[in-house]
Amino acid sequence: MTELWRRSAIDLAGLIARREASSAEVVEAHLARIAAVNPKLNAVVRLLADAARAGAAQADRQVAAGGPLGPLHGVPITVKENIDMAGLPTTQGVPALANMVAPVDAPVVERMRAAGAIPIGRTNLPDFAFRVHTDSTLHGLTRNPWDHGRTTGGSSGGDASALASGMSPLGLGNDIGGSLRNPANACGVASIRPSFGRVADASSTSPADRPLAAQLMAVQGPMARRVADVRLGLRILSGAHPRDPWSLDVPFEGPAAAGPVRVAVVSAPPGDATDPVVTAATGAAADRLADAGYDVVEACPPRYEEAVEVWSRFITWDFEAGMDVMMQLMGPGGRAFLQATRESTGAAPGAPALSALLGRRDAIAREWSLFMADHPLVLTPTWTQLPFPHGWDAASPANALGTLSLMRPVTHANLLGLPSACVPAAYDEASGLPIGVLLTGRRMRDHQCLDAAEAIEARFSLPTPIDPRW
Repeated sequence: MTELWRRSAIDLAGLIARREASSAEVVEAHLARIAAVNPKLNAVVRLLADAARAGAAQADRQVAAGGPLGPLHGVPITVKENIDMAGLPTTQGVPALANMVAPVDAPVVERMRAAGAIPIGRTNLPDFAFRVHTDSTLHGLTRNPWDHGRTTGGSSGGDASALASGMSPLGLGNDIGGSLRNPANACGVASIRPSFGRVADASSTSPADRPLAAQLMAVQGPMARRVADVRLGLRILSGAHPRDPWSLDVPFEGPAAAGPVRVAVVSAPPGDATDPVVTAATGAAADRLADAGYDVVEACPPRYEEAVEVWSRFITWDFEAGMDVMMQLMGPGGRAFLQATRESTGAAPGAPALSALLGRRDAIAREWSLFMADHPLVLTPTWTQLPFPHGWDAASPANALGTLSLMRPVTHANLLGLPSACVPAAYDEASGLPIGVLLTGRRMRDHQCLDAAEAIEARFSLPTPIDPRW
């Protein structure tokens, strides 16, 4: 049998349900894998070995009793350390919150447990998740299993590194500026930023009354090595929850398309340069979609660069009230990156200017909606450059702005509340790094993003999980 830690979440659930492997065996295999590779990667920052073993024993008793089993019964998962887990600290990666214990599970953890999943570890993130590079003041640097000198991305970099190296088959992260898709791209795994409102978002450790930018742009979501696992994770997480007044009960799949789904391809996004290897990877993904029967055309959505600017100003201006406090609690790298991005947008204006900015957001959303009526999917790179060396993003103000530039394709989905899936599309032989692409779709058409991502994956897949390559 293939080593259990190499198997997908769906495969593991099937093995456990058919009694071909016990949950205890699956959990022990992943604990052993964590012990073997995590010292090199520092992806899992809090091991939940005792709780996971107890959960596995209970899961196996349920299998023996012959009762109904959840879709992830007995399967271990990892959880980013800014997502509440009852009885554990939600540290946000900073020492000041090392003992900020959550009284209850976040809705996404609650739903994963209800599906039978067993949390096995907490994963690293940058300070307050306000960086595109996973290096926290509390837990230190997380390394990329493809190259120890390159970033895992952020802010869900701990989970991406754990997934790519076999420490977990499925992880939970969140995304306000690409934080599910940035690390999936850098580490060669799959993820989806769900449509706004599809997955409930609530915290008992962060302020209950969230800033407007968080209310409109932050989402919780799944990551995995295979798109099928991401799809299953999203199905489990979807639906309204009383703790999130904006969450919705909506069908997982919308009406079937009348004909081939048209995909607008933007292989070199406007606004700055794109590495030729990234452009080529996006073109290869477009060819795979055409081969799968999609109607692939070259077309760029309207006001592309303006949308990036509006996202940047909105998130910076709206979080301004708490930034001074956050900067006091962050390490030097996080402070440098945040200060540079803060200065690039100028001082936070008064209410009229913010209202005008939100008016521009509405206009961009309307024009994108009209565009996507004819082009239901948009294919772009995830990043326009390859993953950068550790610390590059905070080494200078120019590098901080360069980081925002290279990740510009991820921002549109956040600004507009759209679903956006990341899937590996190429492997660059010269650098030894994976390259991911994005499939961004219409609101509540998450399944179309995943369908297209799966079509790409069927024609190209990375051999993950991998051993750390150094």
